[in-house]
Amino acid sequence: MNYDRSQLMRGTLEGCILKIISIKTTYGYEIIEHLQGFGFTDVAEGTIYPLLLRLEKQGNIDSKLMPSPLGPKRKYFTITEAGKEYLSQFETYWRSFDQIVNRILEESGE
Repeated sequence: MNYDRSQLMRGTLEGCILKIISIKTTYGYEIIEHLQGFGFTDVAEGTIYPLLLRLEKQGNIDSKLMPSPLGPKRKYFTITEAGKEYLSQFETYWRSFDQIVNRILEESGE
């Protein structure tokens, strides 16, 4: 049986996407490139765009169509106040979760 990473990945990616958007207004493809640059090499449009839509429906991000220097308008995303609060909670939870899981995985069984 193979480990199913999709559930863990989805929640983790939401937090990472919010962090990227909190740094600067950006669009979907740029978010994908940013994630891939940090090591999420198998992240694709089919994964990111539904998460962006979900974050927007939840009120964590806003979007606006803006001109693109390379063709049609792009949908740019900005973080909302609710998104900043969600991101803060995610960061707090992630740091705690990371420490707990690492302690368990490092246990030698002695």
